[in-house]
Amino acid sequence: MCRSIKTLREPYTPEVTPADVDAAALQYVRKISGFRAPAAHNAAAFDAAVAAVAAATRTLLADLVVRR
Repeated sequence: MCRSIKTLREPYTPEVTPADVDAAALQYVRKISGFRAPAAHNAAAFDAAVAAVAAATRTLLADLVVRR
């Protein structure tokens, strides 16, 4: 779906930074909304969606158990 979003878990990415998570969330919201940057009247909803996706991503990565 979003080719610029990279896998953010080990072993694919040894260290995930907050910037990595935020960039992935932004790309996801851009893709599903169809907007690169929202109009002023949609900015709050867009920003809230990015924050929610980033939070869900952090939770997912923290809870995943990777078996070797």
